[in-house]
Amino acid sequence: MVLKLILQVGALAGSLIATSAAAGEIRLIMVEQPGCAYCAAWDDQIAPAYPKTAEGRFAPLLRADLHMGPPDGITYARRVNFTPTFILIDDGVEIARMEGYVGEDFFWPVYAKLLEDNTDFEPVTN
Repeated sequence: MVLKLILQVGALAGSLIATSAAAGEIRLIMVEQPGCAYCAAWDDQIAPAYPKTAEGRFAPLLRADLHMGPPDGITYARRVNFTPTFILIDDGVEIARMEGYVGEDFFWPVYAKLLEDNTDFEPVTN
């Protein structure tokens, strides 16, 4: 299936916003805004490793600006009030979310549990 992406320059310089998702595809949307210190911390601590992890390969990251609303083709279950908010989507529809970022030690286990509880994700065991 072909994934169609339209790149837009939003209020956040360099931010990529995916405007549609292929049917049945799991994605993680990071809703952020300029000046968000917790978003910057996530970018420093998690973003470089994210696409290289099992979680990142299972649910590739898309970014959205808080003030621009959901990307085209994406439906949030409710309004986003905090940044960062991480919204797990399947076929463009929200299936779960995490609000806020409390550091890398908590992000990974909480996110893995979110994936396990809401998708067919199976964590890698060593």
